[in-house]
Amino acid sequence: MPVFLKHYLTLSILFLSTLGCLSQQPNFSLFPKKDSVNVYREMLNDNSDDLMENHPAEDIYNNIWTSDHVNPYKIPIDSLPDSTRIDMSNFFVPVHGTITSVFGPRRFRFHYGVDLRLKIGDSVRSAFSGKIRIIDYEARGYGHYIVIRHNNGLETVYGHLSAVLVTQNQNVKAGQLIAYGGNTGHSTGPHLHFEMRYIGNALNPANIIDFASGNPREKSYLITKKGSFYYQHEVKPAIFARYYKVRKHDTLARIAARNGTNVRSLCKLNGIKPKTHLKTGVRLRVR
Repeated sequence: MPVFLKHYLTLSILFLSTLGCLSQQPNFSLFPKKDSVNVYREMLNDNSDDLMENHPAEDIYNNIWTSDHVNPYKIPIDSLPDSTRIDMSNFFVPVHGTITSVFGPRRFRFHYGVDLRLKIGDSVRSAFSGKIRIIDYEARGYGHYIVIRHNNGLETVYGHLSAVLVTQNQNVKAGQLIAYGGNTGHSTGPHLHFEMRYIGNALNPANIIDFASGNPREKSYLITKKGSFYYQHEVKPAIFARYYKVRKHDTLARIAARNGTNVRSLCKLNGIKPKTHLKTGVRLRVR
């Protein structure tokens, strides 16, 4: 038998043996199944929120994800861990503005954030990477506002916006443009109301961020139950008596409007009736 024919037969036998081995493996395929290809394409799709990012904060928040309230968790401060460290390394200041109103008690309510000066239309950016939980409007409160849950466990609130540039459940990056500043809702002038919360409980942003430089005070912030939160039942704003001297042609309604109160309160404070004649020069208690 010619040599070339021997080589041909040998190669043929080897090829048929290989095909026989492959046929005994039912799951083998030279090409991926259609489902596998689709899954791979989905993993590469940047528009897929579920595949883009797995939020470690889900465990902290017990998988509660709702747009109903800024604080739907209702976890009392006493039930929180004694201390928790929060990564601040990726912080980006929402606006470069000075603080015009601090965190803490106001006349008859509590201010749960800080107000940062801006002009209507100024850029507002996300403080950290995260996911948009709330986009809403409150006429007597935040105005147009956004709440973002971040991977480090914090949630931030941005209020009194003129325009919102993101959508609910959207993933955002630290420093990403999310809105334009404004004067919507219960606001006395253009500013950004900015809050930092941990499981719904408000922290003082000025303790965490140096807004003059726009940088965090530390790369990681230690949250403590005793030092980081405001205990509403322990701290009450002081209320001091305030008086107004009646002028010519003054009425109770006009006096109430000038002093941020109402006729009913004035009557109660001064033991008078709505139709009581006011004498010029008399002092009325307005607070």
